[in-house]
Order: sequence, then C-alpha cells, then structure tokens
Amino acid sequence: MLSNVQEVRARGARTLVIAEEGDLDAAKHADDIFYVPPAPVLMTPLLKVIPLQIFALELAAAKGYDVDQPRNLAKSVTVE
Repeated sequence: MLSNVQEVRARGARTLVIAEEGDLDAAKHADDIFYVPPAPVLMTPLLKVIPLQIFALELAAAKGYDVDQPRNLAKSVTVE
C-alpha cells in the first residue's frame, strides 16, 4: 500500500492516509493522516470508513453542496 502512496505522490498528488495509531511508516509518506485505533482485522474496515465519511461531509459542505439533498439522489433511490 505504501508503494501506491509513493507513486501517487511522485505524480504530484496530495495524499490523505488512514493508518493505525503508531504506524510511523504511513506518516512519512502522507500529507495528511487520520489515525484509527488498532483493532482486529475484520473490524478495521468499519473503523476506517468513519473518518472518510466525516471528511466527505466536511468537504462537500466546504464546497457549498447541499449534503442533505444530494444531486441525482432521486435517480438512485426508489420510493414506494
């Protein structure tokens, strides 16, 4: 995974990394980093998705998008 981050950074992209607390290798290769507590392997995806959802919410709000009524939602959700 770190090699992917290095490749993306080599192309000029900013990186946002989600890593477990104490992971010093990830901090060396990240512009911004979110730390999650260590957890069993099967629980890790659940822990890592939370900061991503909060980040997406804050980014959309900063761009001025209506986070409560996303564009094209009616095309994806069928209401009976």
